[in-house]
Amino acid sequence: MAIHFGGEFRVNKKRTEVYDFLSDPKRFAPLLPDFESMTQLDERRSTVNLKVGISHIRGTASIQLELAETERPRHAVYQGKGSLAGSSVHLTAGFDLEDDGNGTRVIWKGEAQLFGRLISVAGGLLEPLARKNVQKLIDALQGALS
Repeated sequence: MAIHFGGEFRVNKKRTEVYDFLSDPKRFAPLLPDFESMTQLDERRSTVNLKVGISHIRGTASIQLELAETERPRHAVYQGKGSLAGSSVHLTAGFDLEDDGNGTRVIWKGEAQLFGRLISVAGGLLEPLARKNVQKLIDALQGALS
């Protein structure tokens, strides 16, 4: 099961400031919905733990996140892999930044591919929940960058 998402927003910060924030998991990871903890493994890799509750499945999802592409101050892509309750997720999330007058336009997109038992148990609940959580994250990022 694949879920695609994307959009854009504008903030009144310089492109370099926005890039530095978005490319630093220590700064943006705590804004993730249901954030539990994060461990920085090295300059490009970290592990992010999120509380998960879908249908009767509850637990912690551990996501191995890597800053796979970086082109300061305009582009970056994260890739991640994680698991929970006999299921796995592969995700890609990236952003492009453009100067926009006195601020920055953030164009973001991503994809989550889910595999395993979770799809059969929570099926139709997954996509609406994922979209809701992505919107919460975007709202939190906009707030943090304002």
